[in-house]
Amino acid sequence: MAVNRYDDTRAWYTISTYSGHEDKVADSINQRVDSEAMKGKIFGALVPKEKQIEIKNGKRKVIDRKIFAGYVLVDMKLSDETWYIIRNTPGVTGFIGNGTQPTPVSEKEIEKIKKRMGVEDPKFSINYALGEIVSIIDGPFKGFEGAISEIDSVKGKLKVMVSMFGRETPVELDALQVKKIS
Repeated sequence: MAVNRYDDTRAWYTISTYSGHEDKVADSINQRVDSEAMKGKIFGALVPKEKQIEIKNGKRKVIDRKIFAGYVLVDMKLSDETWYIIRNTPGVTGFIGNGTQPTPVSEKEIEKIKKRMGVEDPKFSINYALGEIVSIIDGPFKGFEGAISEIDSVKGKLKVMVSMFGRETPVELDALQVKKIS
């Protein structure tokens, strides 16, 4: 019988992957979890993602963005066998650790990552003040400047007074559609 170089306790480990292959690697590992040979040895793979707001063509979209691009977390008992299986999964470039020894991620760190992933709605950070002059960088009013007259931090919206046709007109914008004028 082969001697196990590892302590065989269940923990989360970080593996590095080729950029853009994180989901494929996690899917491949998760398929192996269901095989009889890996029952009780590999428990699952996770690509940490969080929801973010993105503006494209004037439309707000909530997207899942990878928290750690190029990395996947694996819940497993580290042994020569599991190390070999994970290491030889297509797209995996290696384990994260000291030298040749993979280092487990602390439970505290895993809880922080899971908590960050579990946030349902992305938070808006509005760093603007009433009366501040901003430049509109997206949407039908792109290129206009105006003063902020209202801030709705719950929805992430701003009302900007834009000068059109010789008079001030209020325009409601997403906070991501404007930038500070420095």
